[in-house]
Amino acid sequence: MNKRSVSIVILTIFFLALPYIYLHSAEESDMHSKKTALLIIDIQDFYFPGGSLPLVNPEPASLNAQKILKKFREKNMLVIHVRHNAKSGAGIHANVKPLESEKVISKDHANSFRDTDLLEYLNQHQVKRLVIVGMQTHMCVEAATRAACDLGFECILVHDACATRALKFDDKVISAEDVHYSTLSTLSGTYAQVMDTKTFLEGF
Repeated sequence: MNKRSVSIVILTIFFLALPYIYLHSAEESDMHSKKTALLIIDIQDFYFPGGSLPLVNPEPASLNAQKILKKFREKNMLVIHVRHNAKSGAGIHANVKPLESEKVISKDHANSFRDTDLLEYLNQHQVKRLVIVGMQTHMCVEAATRAACDLGFECILVHDACATRALKFDDKVISAEDVHYSTLSTLSGTYAQVMDTKTFLEGF
């Protein structure tokens, strides 16, 4: 192959790649076009094996949350930890342990905004978009996502950085997997953009 042919091949590859480069750049630009904060909800010791209310597969979910937390720290972006008050096991799990410089909010209700300074803190920092991870998917994560959307925040929910448990109603037992995915299905599109950790990090 002569030099002219090589040049033509290189130019062809470049122009074919342009749409992908543009799309990737646009997605990355959009991710940072609004001030974004990471909201880590209730990844606490009592949800892990040996705790008072162990969930199904909390460890993998917490490790995905850890990956997202690491990226936010690398980019010096805002991180907020939420913990639910409890008599035992209320410590934030070691996988997502807060730094001294990171905001920690304690709550007594499912909704992270209720009777806390979360909304005030977000407004002070001019946050417009929240990336949400945590436990339990069907309870405190869902409550915070719905509330955040209703308050005007754009929400991204990273579903495999969340975990929950099986529920029972009358004589019906709903598996943790069904609880998790049914909750995601009600939030997706209306209250949040729902995606997995890999997809989120690729566009971050």
